[in-house]
Amino acid sequence: MSTAKRANTKSPAPHTADSHDLIRVHGARVNNLKDVSIEIPKRRLTVFTGVSGSGKSSLVFDTIAAESQRLINETYSAFVQGFMPTLARPEVDVLDGLTTAIIVDQQRLGADPRSTVGTVTDANAMLRILFSRLGKPHIGPPSAYSFNTASVRASGAITVERGTKKAVKATYQRTGGMCPRCEGRGAVSDIDLTQLYDDSKSLNEGALTIPGYSMDGWYGRIFAGCGFFDPDKPIRKYTKRELHDLLHKEPTKIKVAGINLTYEGLIPKIQKSMLSKDIDALQPHVRAFVERATTFATCPECDGTRLSEGARSSKIKKVSIADACAMEIRDLAEWVRGLKEPSVAPLLTALQGTLDSFVEIGLGYLSLDRPSGTLSGGEAQRVKMIRHLGSSLTDVTYVFDEPTTGLHPHDIQRMNDLLLRLRDKGNTVLVVEHKPQAIAIADHVVDLGPGAGTGGGTVCFEGTVEGLRAGGTVTGRHLDDRAGLKETVRKPTGKLPVRGATEHNLRNVDVDIPLGVLTVVTGVAGSGKSSLVHGSIPGDQGVVSVDQGSIRGSRRSNPATYTGLLDPIRKAFAKANGVKPALFSANSEGACPTCNGAGVIYTDLAMMAGVATTCEDCEGKRFDASVLDYHLGGRDISEVLAMPVTEAEEFFADGEARIPAAHKILTRLADVGLGYLTLGQPLTTLSGGERQRLRLATHMAEKGGVYILDEPTTGLHLADVEQLLGLLDRLVDSGKSVIVVEHHPAVMAHADWIIDLGPGAGHDGGRIVFEGTPADLVAARSTLTGEHLAEYVGA
Repeated sequence: MSTAKRANTKSPAPHTADSHDLIRVHGARVNNLKDVSIEIPKRRLTVFTGVSGSGKSSLVFDTIAAESQRLINETYSAFVQGFMPTLARPEVDVLDGLTTAIIVDQQRLGADPRSTVGTVTDANAMLRILFSRLGKPHIGPPSAYSFNTASVRASGAITVERGTKKAVKATYQRTGGMCPRCEGRGAVSDIDLTQLYDDSKSLNEGALTIPGYSMDGWYGRIFAGCGFFDPDKPIRKYTKRELHDLLHKEPTKIKVAGINLTYEGLIPKIQKSMLSKDIDALQPHVRAFVERATTFATCPECDGTRLSEGARSSKIKKVSIADACAMEIRDLAEWVRGLKEPSVAPLLTALQGTLDSFVEIGLGYLSLDRPSGTLSGGEAQRVKMIRHLGSSLTDVTYVFDEPTTGLHPHDIQRMNDLLLRLRDKGNTVLVVEHKPQAIAIADHVVDLGPGAGTGGGTVCFEGTVEGLRAGGTVTGRHLDDRAGLKETVRKPTGKLPVRGATEHNLRNVDVDIPLGVLTVVTGVAGSGKSSLVHGSIPGDQGVVSVDQGSIRGSRRSNPATYTGLLDPIRKAFAKANGVKPALFSANSEGACPTCNGAGVIYTDLAMMAGVATTCEDCEGKRFDASVLDYHLGGRDISEVLAMPVTEAEEFFADGEARIPAAHKILTRLADVGLGYLTLGQPLTTLSGGERQRLRLATHMAEKGGVYILDEPTTGLHLADVEQLLGLLDRLVDSGKSVIVVEHHPAVMAHADWIIDLGPGAGHDGGRIVFEGTPADLVAARSTLTGEHLAEYVGA
C-alpha cells in the first residue's frame, strides 16, 4: 500500500538552489569593452569569438575570471592574503552567479633549467616514491632519486642536559639524487677562450676581445701595473704560470700608481659581471659576446640525465629512473601497466592515471625529462590541463585561451572531446577560440566586435552556432570561408640545405628548403617541425626568427617605445620647439612629477587589493603640464601617443609633422594588422597574437634574407588571416624567403612549397613524409595533412 502511495506522490517543485544557472555580466568596461551586458549559461560550453583585439580576453579573463579569483582570495585570512597577488576589482557594475574559475592559459612554463615535464606535473614525484620502494639495490628515500636534491653530510655536537651537561657527537646525512658535476642541470657550461682574446697579440696590442676591457681604461692600468705578466708579450708565448694568472688568478690586492686595487683573473671576473646575469637583461653587444663565448655541453658524468651514479644504478625490471624519464610517456605508461606489485597498488593506479592523461590529451610523444621551457605555448597549456582532467571538482568555471593552438586539424577533434568531457562533469567551460572546428562544438556562442580596439568592445551576437552562421557578423560571414589553392606557385631562387638533422626526434633528416618562396612546414603536434626549423637551420644565413616568446615589457612600455618609433618623434618635437628630446619621454625629464609618468597612482592598501586611480595633475596624460605646451603639426606629445596607428600613419606622412623614419615604422605596424593599436597603449594589455605581430613588425626592418615564423595565425580571426597572407606575399615579393611553421589550412593552401613531417608524433615522427606543392599534396592525399587539406579546399 505504501508503495502505491509513494508512486502517486507528485515530484517536488524545483529547488530554489537549482535556479542559479546563469553567469550575469552587466556594464563591463575593462579595456575597450563598451558597457557590455551578457548572460552566460552555466554547465555549458560557451565559445567567445571575434576579430583579434575585439575584447574577448578583456571580457573572459580580465572581467569574469579575474573577479572570481579576487573573491576567492578574499575568503582567506588577512595573513594569507598578504602573500597573494593583490587583484583590483574589474570595472563592471554587476557580476552575478560566478563560480570558482580555473584559468588554463598559454603562458609558457618557467624556463628554470631544473624544471622538466615530470616536475611540473606530479609524475616525477610518484616515480621517485615507486623507485624508493621497488628499486634494486635500495639506495634511500624518494629524495635519493631527485635531481633537485643534493647529497649532504654534516657532523656536529648535540648538548644533552642530564644532571651535568654532556656533548654527544652526531653525524647527519641526506641522500639526494643530484649529479654533483652539473648540479642537476644535465649540461655543463664552458668558456671558449678564443672568444676572450687573440693569442697572437700582446695585451698592449689589443689582444682582449671582451666588451669594455680595453687597455685605455681602468682594466689597462690594472693589467699593466699588476706585474704578473708582461703586457707587451704575445699571449701564446706566456708561461703556464702567466696564463693561469691572466685567466684564473683569485682576487689579489695590488697597488697601481699609489692606488689600492684588486686584481682578479679574467674568467672569474666575467663570470660575475656577465655570465651570471639574465641574458635578456644585458646590452645587445654584451649579450652577443656571452652567446659567442659560452658553450654548453652534455654533462660527461651523468650523460645529461641530471642524476647521480647511485640514482642511476637502482633499477626496477632493468629500468632505472633515468631510463623511465627518458622514455616517451606512452611507452612509460605501458611499462607502468606491466608492474604488478600489491604493496604500491594505489600509487601505480595514480601514476597510471596521470600518464594516460598525457596520452589522451595528445602529449604521449613527450618524455618526463623534457625541459619545461622548451614546450610551445599550446603544449604548455595542455600540460596544465592534465591537472584538471582527473580532478574531482565539479561546478567549476574552466577558462581556456585558444586550446587548439599548435594543434594539427587531426588533433583538434581530440581536444574538442576533452572540453566536452569537462563540461559533462557539470562544469562551465568558457573558451576563447578562432578555429571553425572548435567553434562548431559550442552550446552557446558570444561574438564580440565589430572591429578591433576602439572599433570593438560590443556584443554583436549571442546564440547558437547555426544562428552565428546566419547572423551576418564578421565571424558568421567568415565561418565557412575556404581558401583555394593557388593557380601558379613561385619558382625557388635557391635552396637552404639541411643535412643529417637529429635534434630531438628528427631521424637524420636531409631536406632542401627552397629560397625566395613561401614555404610551410607542417605535421601533427610533436612531429619535429620546430626542431627542424629552429634547431637545424644555420643561424648565420641572415635568418630572422620570430617565435612566440613573450615580449618583456612593463606597463611603461608601449608599441612606440618597443618599436623605436618614439625616438624620431621625440627628436622632431625637440627640433620644432628648440628644446631637449628628453622632455618628450614620460620615463625621463618630461614625466608628470606626481605620478612619475605612469599616468595612474597606485595606492597599496596592504591586505586589500591595491587601487589604481588616474593621476589628477596630468589627467592620465603622463606628461608634465609644461611639456604639453610644445606642439608639432598642431598636436602635443600626449595627443600623438593617444592616436591609433592608422591615424598616426597619415599624420606623419606629410605637412609640418612629416617624419619619414616614423612613417616607415607605422606602415609596418599597419601591415601586420595592428592599425587599431594606440601608440601609447601599455604592452601589458596586448594579447598573445598582438605581441607576436608587434615582434614581426619590428623584425621586418632587419636586413635578414630568411624569415622564420612560428604559427603566426595564433590569436588571429579568420578575417585577419587573409591580411596576414597578403603580408607574407609582400615579404616574398620583396625578395625575402619566408618559412612558416603552421597548421592553419588557409596558410597551407597559400604556400608555394610544403614540407610535411610525420607520420605521427615523437618516435613515430621525425621524418619527411611529403615535399612539394599544395596541389600535389591534395592530389596524393598520402598523409594526414593531405587528407585534411583536401577536405578543407573541397577537392
